[in-house]
Formats: sequence, C-alpha cells, structure tokens
Amino acid sequence: MSRPGPPGPPSETGPDEPGTPVADGEQQPFGLGFPLPGDGRGSDSFLTVFVALAANLLVAVAKTAAALITRSASLTAEAAHSWADTGNEVFLVVANRRAAKPADRGHPLGHGREAYVWSLFAAVGLFVAGGAFSITHGVGQLRAPTAADDFIVGYAVLAVSFLLEGMSFRQSVRQARADARTMERDLIEHVLATSDPALRAVFAEDAAALTGLVLATAGLAARQVTGSAVPDAVGSILVGILLVAVAVVLINRNRRFLVGEEADPRVRAAVLRALLEMPEVARVTYLRLEVVGPRMISVIGDVDLAGDDVESHVAVRLRALEARVSSSPAVAGTVLSLSAPDEPSLAP
Repeated sequence: MSRPGPPGPPSETGPDEPGTPVADGEQQPFGLGFPLPGDGRGSDSFLTVFVALAANLLVAVAKTAAALITRSASLTAEAAHSWADTGNEVFLVVANRRAAKPADRGHPLGHGREAYVWSLFAAVGLFVAGGAFSITHGVGQLRAPTAADDFIVGYAVLAVSFLLEGMSFRQSVRQARADARTMERDLIEHVLATSDPALRAVFAEDAAALTGLVLATAGLAARQVTGSAVPDAVGSILVGILLVAVAVVLINRNRRFLVGEEADPRVRAAVLRALLEMPEVARVTYLRLEVVGPRMISVIGDVDLAGDDVESHVAVRLRALEARVSSSPAVAGTVLSLSAPDEPSLAP
C-alpha cells in the first residue's frame, strides 16, 4: 500500500456531505453521508480521560489512607483498583497523543494503531495491579485475617469515592451516548464496538469502579456487623474478579483492532453509497474498509470508471479518485484498482 497518505483537511462544508462536482471543474472532498463518531469533537476523548485521571488520583489517595486506617481488605482492594486505574489513564493520555501524530513516509496510514498498543498496556495493568492483587489480598485475609476498626472513616471515603467516580462515569456516558446516537447503536453496543479505545477503557473502568465500591461497602458493613473478616475478604476477591473480567474484555477488543478489524457495516454501506454517487464511478466490485486508528479507516476497492479512456488517462483518473476519497477526515489512505468486466457489482 504505497499510495495512502495523510488525510486531507476537512472542507468548509464538513465531512458529512457526499462529494459532488462544483464550478470550474473542482470537486468537494469525499464525504460519508454521515459523521463518524468524534468528527468535529476530537477533544472529547481527551476530556473524558482527563476527568477520569483526576478523579482516580484523588480517589486512590483517599482509599489508600482509609485502607491504612481501617485495615479493611475490601478497601485495600479498592485502593489497588484506583491506583491501577490512575496508571491506566496515564497510558490512555499517551495513547491519545501518540495516535494523533500525523502520517509520514514510514507510516503512510498514520500512527492511529498506537492507541490500541497503549490501551492494551493499560488493560494488562488493570489485570495485574488491580485484579490479581485484589484476589491475592483477599485470599490472604481469609487465611490470616487482621483486625479492622474506624469503619466510619471507610464509609466516608467510599461515599466520596462514589461521588468522584460518578462524575467521571457521567462524562464517559455523555460522550458514548452522543457517539452511539451518531452510529445508531445502543450505548453498550457502541462502547464494545467503538474504535476509540480511550472511551471504551474509561467507560468500563468507571462502571467497574462504581460496582467495586458497592461490593467494598457491603463487605465492610458485613464485617462490622458480624465481626468476621470473611465478608471483607470475599469483597476483596469479588472486586478482583470484576477487574479481571473487565481487563479481559478490554485486552480482547484492543487485540482485535491491532490485528485488523473491518469497519462497521454501516460505515461500509455509507462509503459504498458515496462512491457510487460519484459521476466518474460506474460501479464498485470490491470494497474493504479497515480500522487503522480511533475513528480512522483505510479504503481498498475495485471500481469501474465511467466512459472509455486510454490507459494513461485511466491511471490519472484513478489517482485523482483516490486523492478525493482520502480527502475525508475519516480516511487515512485509499488504494483503488480497476474492476474486471466479469466481476459482479456491489449493491449499497
């Protein structure tokens, strides 16, 4: 794939309108007919990650202090959870910055896939520092329980933590709901399918954090009522299992995007319609769209050009068509070839 290059700048009319001829032989940039999630809202993921980072850092400090005071296994697990989340947000900040680097000669499709590499590191961190530690600590408390006291401090910190985590979760839900509406998906479907790993990670981690806080509160309360360390230790183990489950889902999603994930069928249908609406395209016989970064795709296809032309002119027209498709802010690069006469046409 030698021809893809950096995407062109958005036109004044925006990326949502299919390209059509205009005066003086000029043409509008290629459009998909609808905005991909995040088009025009590039700062949303950064804001979501920043809010999560600030909330998790405050919560981690508070939980660590409360765990030291109360000596609660559930609170210790939650402290480990929050420190893991804080470290993960740092990875996500790096992911956003690295993925935003422009395309160059060595990376003609850009650096978008770096987002999945760093998000994968974050998910592994959640698995080890959060899940494995919490389970190990809970099992240790079952074998050799320690005394716990100052339960009021624990409850107060858990309440404040729930408030801060709720604020972060609200921001991730706000972004996910707006993107899901664009793609005509429900909320959970979009979080699992989105090409934005930062949004998926923050949403999943915040949801797990709120659930973990409920488990930790129940474990702490049961320990206070019964005087037994078992409920508290079980709470720690349950928090760990929750974090392991979330981490496995995140690892798998990042793995799939790293090895090559085809774009959503709705995006493919929109690109096919946009190509067929171009006056120079008679038909399309092959089309593959691959996700190459958050809200970025590469386009590979076979087209039959309208009219009859000499070979040298056909090559020039194909290159011009590729450049036009790549002018979309959502397209990292385009490679088009000529269709064979006997190849069946694709229907939109």
